[in-house]
Amino acid sequence: MSIDQTVALGVFGGSGFYEFLDGAEDIHITTPYGAPAGPVAVGFVGDHRVAFMPRHGREHGFAAHRVPYRANVWAMHALGVRSLIAPCSVGSLQPDIHPGNIVVIDQLVDRTWGRPDTFHDVGAPATEPAAAGPVHHQSFADPYDEGMRAALVAAGRRTGADVVAGGTMVVINGPRFSTRAESAWFRSNGWHVVNMTGYPESVLAAELGVRYAGLALVTDYDAGVDGHAPVTMNEVFAVMSANVASVRDIIVSAIEHSYGQLVADG
Repeated sequence: MSIDQTVALGVFGGSGFYEFLDGAEDIHITTPYGAPAGPVAVGFVGDHRVAFMPRHGREHGFAAHRVPYRANVWAMHALGVRSLIAPCSVGSLQPDIHPGNIVVIDQLVDRTWGRPDTFHDVGAPATEPAAAGPVHHQSFADPYDEGMRAALVAAGRRTGADVVAGGTMVVINGPRFSTRAESAWFRSNGWHVVNMTGYPESVLAAELGVRYAGLALVTDYDAGVDGHAPVTMNEVFAVMSANVASVRDIIVSAIEHSYGQLVADG
């Protein structure tokens, strides 16, 4: 089906993050980069029209390193989305950041490999779409939009969530978790949380001129930070299940109280 108007705000759900829209309808988007993880659900939060897509697919069919990031971002942009909120799960790298905290991240370190991370892949194989024109180098000093971040921090405080207003997220390739040595190295660099999906989603949004903000739910202490037991998948899903409603509440509150701030240009 098609819709009769564009959608300014989009949300990428992460693991355990379910649809939260009223009156949602599925929009199937064809992209030059293959099929996205699924249809985009377009519905309402209050009076505001919002697009939502689970980045891993509705049945969690795509592990982090297999998520069709380019198709997902392109599909949102094709609907007119100009601001994206990106909740995700993360492990803590620092002893003062605990499971259940929600970090409104402000910096990113990319440690992934092999993931297509540009729409400007001049000289790509014939099977890949390539942008016409010269090579493009994306400005990416500040991956997360400051106005959107401020709206999310304020929403977290309104809802009573345990919000950390800033932090650096290192993105690993997955699907495995970090070794103790890797985790210790990340921690020694002063990085705060570790994740598997925050890149290249963020830079692809930047290339299309879409504002982007990350909202990171802490589920574990990574590979035994500060003497804690190393992370397991069961632990991650248990903490996520117990806290995902808090993430939804923050996003809904930000949309209801600060929609203009979320979608305003500049």
